[in-house]
Amino acid sequence: MAKIYDVEIEIVEQKGHCPNGHKVGEKFLAGRKTPAGICMGAFASLLPYITTLKFGGAFPWEAREGEGTFCCPDHKNITVYRLRRIERAG
Repeated sequence: MAKIYDVEIEIVEQKGHCPNGHKVGEKFLAGRKTPAGICMGAFASLLPYITTLKFGGAFPWEAREGEGTFCCPDHKNITVYRLRRIERAG
């Protein structure tokens, strides 16, 4: 069976004001369930990248393997998310 990882989602930068109240420093965990509290638009746009990391994939343009930096779809109030693959607890 293939190894499956959890993915930590951290807000690392903002330009403008997130209408859903997200702030720099917030963290979420995409483990066996969807992370509570993250807005639907951001989660929907991040899901393909989360899935890639969960199953051991990587992004060749990133400096660190197992990480990726992506933005929410709100082009007027940009929230930047860093995704990081982590070992699954338990």
